[in-house]
Amino acid sequence: MAEAYYRKTPQQALEAQKAAPAGLSGEEVRRRTGQYGPNKLSEGKQKSVSQIFFEQFKDLLVVILLIAAVISALSENVESTIVIFAVLVLNAILGTAQYVKAEKSLESLKAMSAPSAKVLRGGVRLEIPSADVVPGDIVLLEAGDMVVADGRILENFSLKVNESSLTGESEGVDKTAEAITAEQVALGDQKNMVFSGSLVTYGRATVLVTATGMETELGKIAALMNQTQQRKTPLQESLDKFSAKLATVIMIICAAVFLLSIFRTGMGVLDSLMFAVALAVAAIPEALSSIVTIVLAMGTQKMARQNAIIKDLKAVESLGSVSVICSDKTGTLTQNKMTPQKVYADGSLLEGDDLNLVNDVQRLLLKAALLASDATNNQQTGASIGDPTEVALVQLGEKFGVDEEAYRAQHPRLGELAFDSDRKLMSTLHDIDGVPTLFTKGAIDVLLQRSNYLLTREGPVEMTPERREAISRINMELSMEGLRVLSFGYKELPGFRPPALSDEDGFTFIGLISMIDPPRPEAIQAVSDAREGGIRTIMITGDHKVTASAIAKQLGIFREGDEAVSGVELDNMTDADLDQRLAGISVYARVSPEHKIRIVNAWQRRGSIVSMTGDGVNDAPALKKADIGVAMGITGTEVSKDAASMILADDNFATIVKAVVNGRSVYANIKNAIQFLLSGNAAGIFCVLYASLLALPVPFQPVHLLFINLLTDSLPAIAIGMEPARKGLLRQKPRDPKEPILNKSLLSRIGAQGLLIAVVTMIAFYLGYQESAALASTMAFATLTLARLFHGFNCRGDESVFRLKLSTNLYSILAFCAGVVLLLAVLFIPGLKSLFLVAASFRPANLGEIVLLAFLPTLVIQLVKVLCDLRRGK
Repeated sequence: MAEAYYRKTPQQALEAQKAAPAGLSGEEVRRRTGQYGPNKLSEGKQKSVSQIFFEQFKDLLVVILLIAAVISALSENVESTIVIFAVLVLNAILGTAQYVKAEKSLESLKAMSAPSAKVLRGGVRLEIPSADVVPGDIVLLEAGDMVVADGRILENFSLKVNESSLTGESEGVDKTAEAITAEQVALGDQKNMVFSGSLVTYGRATVLVTATGMETELGKIAALMNQTQQRKTPLQESLDKFSAKLATVIMIICAAVFLLSIFRTGMGVLDSLMFAVALAVAAIPEALSSIVTIVLAMGTQKMARQNAIIKDLKAVESLGSVSVICSDKTGTLTQNKMTPQKVYADGSLLEGDDLNLVNDVQRLLLKAALLASDATNNQQTGASIGDPTEVALVQLGEKFGVDEEAYRAQHPRLGELAFDSDRKLMSTLHDIDGVPTLFTKGAIDVLLQRSNYLLTREGPVEMTPERREAISRINMELSMEGLRVLSFGYKELPGFRPPALSDEDGFTFIGLISMIDPPRPEAIQAVSDAREGGIRTIMITGDHKVTASAIAKQLGIFREGDEAVSGVELDNMTDADLDQRLAGISVYARVSPEHKIRIVNAWQRRGSIVSMTGDGVNDAPALKKADIGVAMGITGTEVSKDAASMILADDNFATIVKAVVNGRSVYANIKNAIQFLLSGNAAGIFCVLYASLLALPVPFQPVHLLFINLLTDSLPAIAIGMEPARKGLLRQKPRDPKEPILNKSLLSRIGAQGLLIAVVTMIAFYLGYQESAALASTMAFATLTLARLFHGFNCRGDESVFRLKLSTNLYSILAFCAGVVLLLAVLFIPGLKSLFLVAASFRPANLGEIVLLAFLPTLVIQLVKVLCDLRRGK
């Protein structure tokens, strides 16, 4: 459709707006013109709550529990059946609630008001929501407006557009209304087009809309993003592998126990099935999924309070293993605004703050800078309107108490030669003490060649080749520092008349003003903190390589021996070449969205967990491809927020480092919670296997194990998830994502601790078995429950409880007390006693034996931890 508009003349284009008459709604316009869908990017198919709910039952361990419930029902064990189904439904509800809650957090960010658009329809000027703009509309643009659709410029009045959200470059782009040929379009010439997501920084224009929604250039990048596949987090992969292995082991052991029970002990089929069900329930950590979800959710809430909003719960733990942060420069590491730096005038190079208005040359330089620009700044609100370069000139005047509006009122503009990218100059005519004076600013190479004189404190002197060379050398020095340089000159005209292009010659050169998009101060510290934590920061930007390298040096990203590579150089590299040089490249400049994905891919091939930070539409595909995509909440585009895993509500790069610390803490807490759950489950498995091998009665009923796993285990596990972050987390190196969460060290601790708890549990079983099988089961159940409650204190961390201190996590004490109350309720409240098959002969006197036996494993484990603390010198 857009190609058809290229062939229209401006008059034909203005006639085309009759297809969208005034007074019609956007929906009606779309219906009449054959356009479908509002002017916004596709958000993809949204999952319903029911879909999310039923997805919670896909896990293989859940399927095994469902089978166990069916077997319990066939065995007429109604209590166990009800409890198993209750557990599964409760877990599914919890998982669904957390998913929906995360989505609502994202929607609250999207609630920022969408821009409106000024259009001509039926010859009437209207202001309509951007979603109602359709191809064929005539849109009126002026400084400060957001471009809401792609379009061809029909009338141009010195239009300059910031396209950093698409290209990554903060420098404005000059536009023209001149027609271009198909050959020019093929070569990428788009000077007569504006694109959705851009910001008008200067001038005004009348634009014919040629594309909206997914048909825009922004939409094409969104389509590229939708083709990109997201990777699972390390924890997802680790838990998936663990679940698959555990399910296989459980099925094999249950089958063996079932057959053993029939052929060795002579049990009936249903009794043997119940034995196998008991083992399955003991082995499956049915609360694990819920506990991990809850710990992650609590981590997201803590991060949200620190301005890091997590969209995907499982992405929290990935932050802890991030080893590379690929960050966009503009607006992320830098402030996305030009600020004045060094000034050259009267033979001196000085900082902008050191400008001396007593010096005639420096005073005239500031006057030229303010008069030959159009930017304004509201001192009350602090809002600036205009091209970022000209805003920097206004800021320079404000440092010395010079108000640009007062200056311009004192010397009104009598004529203007608008900036042109071919001339690289802009000139304005003013009355200076009765003398018609033309002030000009522009590229130094152009203005310097058109200058015949150089202004000094003694007056104008001839511009000799030596003086030109000296000024050019200063310009080179500033450029090597990554500064953008503007030159200024003036010329007195013979009379008051409109200036002509031929007047732009024979200037008196005044001086230079340099500026830069400065780095965020907090980003410098954040980069340093990240390096201390073993995290490499890479700058990826659309800016020039020299500018990007200079900023990277200030931030501490680019260090001695590092490389800076441009997009063109990257195109000339094979994947093998890139892999070989990857570790030495700190800056990528002039890159496209495809380049960003390639860079992320290269780091991922090295086994790194990669975070990509950005705010523009051009960042979105790489944000989705990265392990952790981080978008800016304030300046970020909607597309980048949709693609990201985390959104920074304060647009502060330093927040990422805080999120990494929280991510490491969350992962450590999840690992400790898993240790707690599995060591307790291992104890139950050992007990059931022991009873099976020795032909003893079943030590636990399924309802006993579900009570332990769901209630008395869940509370301590949640408390472990609330453990505060320990000092020194940032100084640790990122964990190896290939290392499974259940490594040999953790598995050995789980086995040893589970065996210790199983021993005391079976001792309690034998004490009760002296009287009856029912009392033996009750004694084993109560001892296992209380031992696991005590065990919660062991799993808070690697250190002893004396080092961790009980006061640092009061939730662990509350969880223990709640678990004890629940256990006592089951043991002594009549209705619950029958539901949980508590022996009628169980007496309060038995509690003393239970408490003593249950505490022994914790006593042994804490003594070992104390010895380890002493060995580590703590």
